[in-house]
Amino acid sequence: MQVSTQSAVAQALGSGIASTHQLTGGSINNAFAVRLDDQREVFVKTNPGSDPRMFPTEALGLAWLNNAKAIRVPKVLAVSNSSNSSPAFLALEFITSASPASDFAEQLGHGLARLHASGADGYGLDHNNFIGTLAQDNATCATWAEFYGVRRIEPQVRLAVDRGVAPTTWTQTFGSLLTRLPDLVGSEEPPARLHGDLWTGNLHTDDNGSPCIIDPAAYGGHREIDLAMLRLFGTPSERFDRAYNEVLPLAAGASDRVPLYQVYPLLVHANLFGGHYVSAAEQALAHYA
Repeated sequence: MQVSTQSAVAQALGSGIASTHQLTGGSINNAFAVRLDDQREVFVKTNPGSDPRMFPTEALGLAWLNNAKAIRVPKVLAVSNSSNSSPAFLALEFITSASPASDFAEQLGHGLARLHASGADGYGLDHNNFIGTLAQDNATCATWAEFYGVRRIEPQVRLAVDRGVAPTTWTQTFGSLLTRLPDLVGSEEPPARLHGDLWTGNLHTDDNGSPCIIDPAAYGGHREIDLAMLRLFGTPSERFDRAYNEVLPLAAGASDRVPLYQVYPLLVHANLFGGHYVSAAEQALAHYA
C-alpha cells in the first residue's frame, strides 16, 4: 500500500497502521488486510487510478443494502472523499472466511429474497455509481423495460462501439432489442433492492459459514437480474432455488429470461476485459434482436 494511502487510512480510522498484507483475488482493485496500532484488523481497498467517486458510491451502496437487515454486508468504516485529490480507498470490517455452513444454500436463498423484497423507491437510485470501473447511470425510469434498455444495455453498447471493442452493427442490434424489451422482461414487479453485480466472486462466506455479499453496484431494479448474474459463472443449487421461492416466489417464465438478464453483465465484461466476452456479448444481443 502506498505511504500516502496508509496515512489517509490511519487518519480516517483514528489509529496508526502496524502492518499491511496484500490480498489476492481482485481483478480491478488492490486489497489489503490492515492491522492498526489499536489492534483492530480492517479490510482496505485501494485503486490509485480510479474515479474518485467510485469508492464513496460503493460505500453508499453497501450501507443501502445493509439497511435491509436481510443478509450480511460488510460494514463501512471509512472512505475517501470524492471531492478532493486524497488517495482513493474504502475501509471495511475485516470478515474472516470459513467453510460454508451446512445450510449455506438455504441462508443465501432466504437472505437474497428478503433483500429483494425490502424494495427500492424506483427503478434506479438517487445517485449514480459504478460496476467495476465503469460508470453506471441510475437516473430513474418509469418502467423496468425502459431502465434496462436505456440505463443498462445502451450505455455499454455505445461504450463498446466508441472504443472499437465492438463493430458498429451492435448499435442496430441494440435498437432491435430495445423495441422488443417490453415484451421480454416479464411481468411488472415492484422495484427490488439489488446488489447489482452478484456474480459468484462477490459472494463471500463469513466466519460463521454464512453468506456475505460484497462489492455491490446497487440500484433498484428487477430481481431476476441478480439471480441471472449468479448463474453467469456458476450454478446455484436447487436448495438455493427452493429457499428463495419460499420467501419470494418467482414469476412464470423466470428461467427463460436468464439469458436476457445476462446481456448486461456480458457487455460489462466485454468492456472491462475484452477477449471472448466480446463474442459472448454479441451472441447474447443477437439472440433477442
